[in-house]
Amino acid sequence: MKRIFTLLIAFVMVSGFTVSAHAVLIDNLDGTVTQNRVDGSSLMWLKDANYAMTSGYDVNGKMIWAGADGLVASLNSSSYLCYNDWRLPDTNPVNGASYNYGFAFNGSSDLGYNISAPGSAYPNSTGSEMAYMYYAELGNLGYYDTGGSGPQSGWGLSNTGPFTNLQSDIYWSGAEYAPSTNGAWTFHFGDGAHDANGKDSNFYAWAVRPCDASAVVPETHNSSATRNRSCVAGCVWCKHEAAT
Repeated sequence: MKRIFTLLIAFVMVSGFTVSAHAVLIDNLDGTVTQNRVDGSSLMWLKDANYAMTSGYDVNGKMIWAGADGLVASLNSSSYLCYNDWRLPDTNPVNGASYNYGFAFNGSSDLGYNISAPGSAYPNSTGSEMAYMYYAELGNLGYYDTGGSGPQSGWGLSNTGPFTNLQSDIYWSGAEYAPSTNGAWTFHFGDGAHDANGKDSNFYAWAVRPCDASAVVPETHNSSATRNRSCVAGCVWCKHEAAT
């Protein structure tokens, strides 16, 4: 096992990835991407950011909020990729304490632009998982800068990282909008807007799951093989071996 883990670390280094406390995205080569965030937490995302369309769940991937929940439920009921804890991205307060429902350009509110962006009121805040992905992880720019001037040069979804089918459009969060439970939080991967919309609107859905960066979880893949995944190197597969 020690030799296997050593080989894994070598593979990660050769592949250009670094295992550290800094943010990093690792393509697990199994349809998932692990995100190790600057606060030490980790998430595992579907590599296909429009799996709803790719899988045939929806004709184009745009659906109402209940449909997005249904997509996640279908992934969990089938233990997709051996996991049953998929969910929609979360939206927690950017300040880590309580929601601010005012509008702001500088990322000081939960409605507006530049939430978690460099130079914002709360840079690298992981409150909004999608805003953090767009601004802090992928380094994209919003339509407006932190001073409210727009369009700023280079705005938009210019970097999609290792993901496929990431749409320059609005995605659902799994969190309801407290002032009106007829709505839910959303994030626009086209212009960086963090907003809330009615649950009957049609937007994209992207599944994510928690990832314990210290765990080694043995999983029975099928009758002929057993798969162990280690999060020590970012939820990269560390071993495939035939069952005896």
